[in-house]
Amino acid sequence: MGTDAITVTLSNGVLRSVPRHPDCMSGNGRYNPAVPHDARLLDAPVMPTLLRLAAPMAAGIVAIMFFNVVDTFWVGRLGPEALAAMGFTFPVTFILKSITIGLGVGITATISRVLGAGDGGRVRVLTTDSLLLGLLVVGVVSAGGLLGMDRLFGALGAGPALLPAIRSYMVPWFAGIGLLVVPMMGNAAIRATGDTRTPAVIMILAGGINAILDPFLIFGLGPFPALGLRGAALASVASWAVALTASTHVLGWRLRMLSPEPPRLGRFLASWRPVLGIGVPAAATNLLGPLTVGVVTRLVAEHGPRAVAGFGVATRLQSMALIGLMAMGAAMTPFVGQNFGARSWDRIRAAFRAGALFSLAWGAGSLLVLALPAPALIRLFNADPVVVSSGSLFLRIVPFSHWAVGIGLLAGSIFNALGRPLAAATLMVFRLLLLAVPLAVFGSRLLGLPGIFAGLAAANVLGAAVAWTWLRHTLRHA
Repeated sequence: MGTDAITVTLSNGVLRSVPRHPDCMSGNGRYNPAVPHDARLLDAPVMPTLLRLAAPMAAGIVAIMFFNVVDTFWVGRLGPEALAAMGFTFPVTFILKSITIGLGVGITATISRVLGAGDGGRVRVLTTDSLLLGLLVVGVVSAGGLLGMDRLFGALGAGPALLPAIRSYMVPWFAGIGLLVVPMMGNAAIRATGDTRTPAVIMILAGGINAILDPFLIFGLGPFPALGLRGAALASVASWAVALTASTHVLGWRLRMLSPEPPRLGRFLASWRPVLGIGVPAAATNLLGPLTVGVVTRLVAEHGPRAVAGFGVATRLQSMALIGLMAMGAAMTPFVGQNFGARSWDRIRAAFRAGALFSLAWGAGSLLVLALPAPALIRLFNADPVVVSSGSLFLRIVPFSHWAVGIGLLAGSIFNALGRPLAAATLMVFRLLLLAVPLAVFGSRLLGLPGIFAGLAAANVLGAAVAWTWLRHTLRHA
């Protein structure tokens, strides 16, 4: 075999010849494919493989959502002041989690490409250095949050009366955030191997522990003292500690993805460059969604607070209906990354076609589930006629474009996996800032509330058309 290719032993014992890739050179210039990973990403039928990857991811997404729902449920029992204090923490916690998720995209995309090219030694170095990057981020965030907490939440509009309650929650949260960030980044590395089930199990386990501990620590059940908001934060920190232990065990013992090599600054910078090159744009674009929702909420608010209530209920129902599309988009990153490392372009093209068909099917199903029983769904939360009317209107217009949301998610994930994060970021900026916001404003002026929702749907469809055209052109000329 020539110098441009190597023979890789996959986790099922299959020998596969893959070309060398420049991203995969380790420090000694030799290839080490000893890290176990799922051979089916490179050889098995495309659609079943994607569905097998996406299903656990969907469960993991639900587990993450479950954290917020459970915390809000129990804290709400403490009264409106405690609930208001927690409400002020959401923007800060969401931003930090979005940054971590973005870095996780960079980790999955980078490591999966190296795995596909067969360099186990480089995988270990990338994984170890990525976790150390997480610790660095955590140190900066924790120190800054603890030192500037009052100024931060004062700038968000929290009054002096609420600051003590906010501090009681955020002091343990900031102190323990490393216990969340490191396992989230570790789970991203595990997903790069094609194992999406283990990270989902870890997050479900953490969510379950949080749900169990919440009432004991918040209200002082049994031998525990009543800690109120501080108890909610400590329950989360305890569940994160379990996630950290589990993910580190899997990375270190089962997958052998941690490097024993001594740390070196030059090595760190070489490892962090590709991860940050994808992760920073991904994190930035993650923040565009809340910004767009904020603008749209202000437009809806022109029709009264009850219209906003209906819109809020509808968007939460929509977020649940989009879980399958989000999971399929996330599944594309390790699949495309490994096949890109192995230079299997036909499988990447097939994955895009399979993902598009899944988006069409899921979009049609979510439309039926949301649009037909829309009034009944909204009434489950509030029976006010205006709330029901505005929420139903959203669910009967925007879900027509859910298939297009799926196409956009697929394109972004594939571009990230191909090492083209700016293309993924450009698509998101185009859809949200250059289409969704202007079209919603135009629709509001022209048709009122229906026009706002029609503008959002139109932005999704136009954004999907651009994403489809751009990605097809890229793959055709690869």
